[in-house]
Amino acid sequence: MTTIETVLNKHDNELGFCTLINHQNQVWKGSLDCVSFDKSTIKDKLLTLDQPCHIIRVGGKIGVTNDGYLTPTVHSSSAQAELLISVPPIHLQQLGDFNFLTTHGVKYAYMTGAMAGGIASEEMVIALGKEKILSSFGAGGLLPDRLETAINTIQQALPNSPYAFNLIHSPNEPAIERRAVDLYLKYGVRTVEASAFLDLTPNIVYYRVAGLSLNSANQIEIKNKVIAKISRREVATKFLQPAPARILKELIQQGLITELQANLASKVPMADDITVEADSGGHTDNRPLVCLLPSIIALRDEIQAQYNYSIPIRIGVAGGIGTPESALAGFMMGAAYIVTGSINQSCVESGACEHTKKLLAQAEMADMIMAPAADMFEMGVKLQVLKRGTMFPMRAQKLYELYRTYDSIEDIPVAEKEKLERQIFRKSIAEVWEGTATYLSQKNPEKLGKAVNNPKLKMALIFRWYLGLSSRWSSTGEKGREVDYQIWCGPAMGGFNDWVRGSYLAEPHHRHVVDIADQIMNGTVFLYRIQSLKIQGLQMPTNYGQYHPVPSALEM
Repeated sequence: MTTIETVLNKHDNELGFCTLINHQNQVWKGSLDCVSFDKSTIKDKLLTLDQPCHIIRVGGKIGVTNDGYLTPTVHSSSAQAELLISVPPIHLQQLGDFNFLTTHGVKYAYMTGAMAGGIASEEMVIALGKEKILSSFGAGGLLPDRLETAINTIQQALPNSPYAFNLIHSPNEPAIERRAVDLYLKYGVRTVEASAFLDLTPNIVYYRVAGLSLNSANQIEIKNKVIAKISRREVATKFLQPAPARILKELIQQGLITELQANLASKVPMADDITVEADSGGHTDNRPLVCLLPSIIALRDEIQAQYNYSIPIRIGVAGGIGTPESALAGFMMGAAYIVTGSINQSCVESGACEHTKKLLAQAEMADMIMAPAADMFEMGVKLQVLKRGTMFPMRAQKLYELYRTYDSIEDIPVAEKEKLERQIFRKSIAEVWEGTATYLSQKNPEKLGKAVNNPKLKMALIFRWYLGLSSRWSSTGEKGREVDYQIWCGPAMGGFNDWVRGSYLAEPHHRHVVDIADQIMNGTVFLYRIQSLKIQGLQMPTNYGQYHPVPSALEM
């Protein structure tokens, strides 16, 4: 029977170790020359993750080695070194769900999420894809021509490598969703990241079901993969279940799917992966990770028991992931994969302008605030943005308060309208409406027609002019509009900046998405090793258990 006893305290050891020894039925054998007793080299041994790590005691001193081997205890032998703790090698591929790796053709369970307006750019998706890391292009808010260009660029650069495209829910403009789906089906985009959905729409169902077929073995083949980003149980339920019969019937009547595909759709879930979005940048419910993730995993298990899918849906996590510690927390709670977002916006490959990247690199965790969202302005939906260095959150909130208070632009007091024109719009309301009307006449004439006879809608569209352009200004680096930049950001950005402070990653021009992915994943595996040692009773100085970013050969 294994017993645990205290055999040493930190006062007895110059290294400052304190350990509870788990007497294993093994002994360590090897050369003592490969054992580190020195503080400067012990950390290197702990960081050698692809080799086992043995904690041994020799002559009253505790040391660490990656060499030697373990053999069964022979009671008659007097071992030169006493084995205290041993942990096996650990590899990045062991974190998360291995099915995520095989399904998406990636090297580890890490993904970068979409940031609208092309902030999650072609350059970002391509850089990550070439290293077998899944990345989602920020298609939200882009015109069809721009999206089509991005599809062609990414597909040419990544003919056999992973990539995804965002499909953002547009409740006020469903035609935008449909145009994106048509392009994805036309060009064979095989993975979409569905975000901001409040309910299933015919568009997301059409994309999913249009990729269903039977293979030569008479098994269901799912060509169009869906990664659904959610933050509510009721929305997760819809993606965890098969497509609704009502929508399938409509799609059959429209000739978009076949009877066979509708039948197959009743046997598979709407999503392959569910990303549980906690306190993130952009659209968010600010949910705490430690509460939300276990709840959705339990929901998945309930629905899996009901439908008995051949491949259970994987549950990943996003929102607040910006350090090895937060990544490890997600994996230890059962996440199949992790998704980073805000932190990638400050990288070289991001579509954000240099001024925005500098602001993000200075952000702290408390520098975030909720502000009205352009795409769901009338519904009162808010998103999380950076408040440090910009007036956008306060100005956007002022616009929403005016919208709630008055029924038309004409009802707003003259003094308030003059403030809008001088401080926020920097042009007359008439000029704003003229530009808005010109845009709508080309892109959405139906909405323009409604606005002409609906003063409340017209006011909303005028206000959305500012909300929509402010995010574009942040990407293009519009001069003179820096205080109006709308910068989507969550507290993960502040956590990341704390972690990299004093390292080469403190400067945004050193931040590359692939390097950050590798640093976070390597750090996560290292922290897992440290926790494994601690669980077995090993205590060590604080600095031994910390992981700091180390420049790769390309960064040095």
